[in-house]
Amino acid sequence: MRLDHLQSALPIAASIIIGMVGWSGQVLLLPVTFVFPILWMLARTRLIAACVAAGYFLAASRGLPQGVATFYVSDLWPGLLLWLCASLSFIGVHTLFWTRCGFTRPFRYLAASVLMAIPPFGITGWAHPITATGVLFPGWGWWGLVAATAGLIGLVTRAWPAIVIALSGLWLWSAAIWTAPALPEAWQGVDLELGASLGRDISLQRHRDLIATVKDRVSDGRRRIVLPESALGSWTPTTERLWVTALQGTDISVIAGASVVNSGGYDNVLIAISGNGAQLLYRERMPVPGSMWQPWRPLLGQSGGARAHLFANPTVTVADHRVAPLICYEQLIIWPVLQSMLYHPDVIVAAGNGWWTKGTPIVAIQRASTEAWARLFDKPLVISFNT
Repeated sequence: MRLDHLQSALPIAASIIIGMVGWSGQVLLLPVTFVFPILWMLARTRLIAACVAAGYFLAASRGLPQGVATFYVSDLWPGLLLWLCASLSFIGVHTLFWTRCGFTRPFRYLAASVLMAIPPFGITGWAHPITATGVLFPGWGWWGLVAATAGLIGLVTRAWPAIVIALSGLWLWSAAIWTAPALPEAWQGVDLELGASLGRDISLQRHRDLIATVKDRVSDGRRRIVLPESALGSWTPTTERLWVTALQGTDISVIAGASVVNSGGYDNVLIAISGNGAQLLYRERMPVPGSMWQPWRPLLGQSGGARAHLFANPTVTVADHRVAPLICYEQLIIWPVLQSMLYHPDVIVAAGNGWWTKGTPIVAIQRASTEAWARLFDKPLVISFNT
């Protein structure tokens, strides 16, 4: 192999490894993703930069084809198509902003990073290296975000070796003293293993089983119970009466996922329930593009799909707590959690329904990402998933 071919192939191969290792679902491995801007910088041509971005993103999101095939009970082709389509914004942005000019390169990389963190490009802004900030700078909050951004910019300059050494030291120190986010007092997240039936089995018996599960998990003063996304299925007056009646005479309150159907489609929501009644607590800001959120439907005169409430309800109030809710897909992208942190929440509540991701690292990545953000802003965290 000629030397120039080897110099082109090595960054691409390294980007694939970085994507797989950094997004393996292990929270302490997230800082590996900080190698990506170095590889992007070292690309000798715009085409190589595009291949580096593609290798990194496709490796990081490698669980998507299998997950989509499981969700739709189909072969891999729909998943592969969605996988490739989702990568276009990441690859396109990083290809467009790549440059050989060392003077403008930091500003260009900053612009690419910002674009991939906010809509519209941020809608598919998975695998963003900034997610690792909570591992490198736990408890630093917004200053940690500033420091991590400065570090990422520095990694595309001639000073990158010194910055790598500094960030590696911070990483090792953080790993040595790492502690998981605290569980807030009186709260308890419940993980379920009900597979695809959760949210689809809408029988009264399923609701009675969930109520029994809630009551079994109440212990040691933990009276606020969180159930996964879609746990309640389609929310109706009948199911509301069943739950409220079952919780009367107790001091238990439940936050659970559900769907609320309307004339244009449905909202993916969290419902708060107690013996005193129930209320719609939160409407998901960013449902999964393609499978849930289908913005082209109204343009074609069609209804259906989940609605996106992009910047609505960043925090909600539960009793005396200000809560930052994150449902499933919102745990993989950047702006929902940062928007919520602007309102100084007391606790982060992360709910998901990941039965379709079995055999992939997607749920582990969601947990790791949420844990990193909770540690960055030093917030208690409640997680509830169905697998």
